[in-house]
Amino acid sequence: MKNKNKMPMAMAFILLFSIASLFSDMTHEGASSIRGVYMSLLGASAGVIGFVSGLGELVGYSMRYVFGRIVDRTKSYWPMVILGYILDIVTVPALALVGDDGWIAACSLLIVQRMGKAIKKPAKDTIMSFAANQMGAGKSFGIQEVLDQIGAFLGPVLLYLVMLNKTESSTLDLYRRSFAYLAIPGSLTLIVLLVTRTRFPNPQHFEPEPKVYEPIRMKKEFVLYIAGISLFAFGFVDYSIIILHVSRTYSGLSGALSQTTSLISTGDLPLLYSGAMIVDGIAALVFGILYDRHGVKTLVLSTVLSAPFAILIFSVNSAWALYAGIVLWGIGMGAQESILKAAVATMVRKSSRATGYGIFELSFGIFWFLGSWLLGVLYDRSLTAMVIVSVASQVLAIPMYLASSRFRKKSQQQS
Repeated sequence: MKNKNKMPMAMAFILLFSIASLFSDMTHEGASSIRGVYMSLLGASAGVIGFVSGLGELVGYSMRYVFGRIVDRTKSYWPMVILGYILDIVTVPALALVGDDGWIAACSLLIVQRMGKAIKKPAKDTIMSFAANQMGAGKSFGIQEVLDQIGAFLGPVLLYLVMLNKTESSTLDLYRRSFAYLAIPGSLTLIVLLVTRTRFPNPQHFEPEPKVYEPIRMKKEFVLYIAGISLFAFGFVDYSIIILHVSRTYSGLSGALSQTTSLISTGDLPLLYSGAMIVDGIAALVFGILYDRHGVKTLVLSTVLSAPFAILIFSVNSAWALYAGIVLWGIGMGAQESILKAAVATMVRKSSRATGYGIFELSFGIFWFLGSWLLGVLYDRSLTAMVIVSVASQVLAIPMYLASSRFRKKSQQQS
């Protein structure tokens, strides 16, 4: 139940905590904007990039179940958040130290970075959900995602500015310098996080304690929602594959595709990701607010809008199709980032919510891994097959969303 006296403090916590996320996203999303090309230059194939990206997500999501249960048992919200952020932040600038043929080392750092996210995410999302209890789950997570995506926009822009000063460096050295600069927002992340921890040592107090402990219940609405978002994850192409395709097809870098149109220079690649992150942030807030009003059915609209992105990016070689596809990809990312967190907050009770986040993200991570691996392999063999699998999987999620919404409505009517 919302408490008007707690609402200003809850909003202050949400904003301060989200600013830490902003600097964090500057760090790792800045890295994401060039990581696929960097790994390719180090010697990794598209199949390897797809496999490692998916494996990183599998580790990052599957281990959240373990750490979610630990958080629910120990209530050690802040220690888990801070430890996870440290691992998440340190590994990104460490990519600058990788050697010329060090794609294996780069892949290893990616896995460690995802482990950091696994440690922090259940605790982070859970304490956010406590404050969201006062403000509305969709709106609160939407606000956080907007600030996240401002950081995700600024990170690639920072790298763009670094790349403008090319000097006489090789392409690899230019990328290494870019990763080194990401230590700046990484340091700011930890500073703001510690300030937030000092100001709000017990964020769980925003939401009333349940009278008795209730173990997690796998209600039909929650199971169907997990099934739907897992199908979405399976078909959603990882940005590492997108940026690899763009660099080969549009900026004239050597690769599997022979036709080049030189629409985008290597130095401009981070700006493309920045644009996607701006769309992501706007979509997160819009669909977060819509979720508070219409529930899981909101995902039907976002899926219909975003599903065709693979057709535009991978099947139509033109500037307008690329930019339109990136916009649709951003809509899909933004909607699922805000709604998936809000849905768990409204479907799972406080006492077992971190476990709920862990179960949900375990399934999401497994399907993201399998999908990324398959789509990466298909990219090297048949773009048409890759596009068909991507679009079909996302569309098949829609019946699951609708069924989850029906069971949610029945459950509310019976209670």
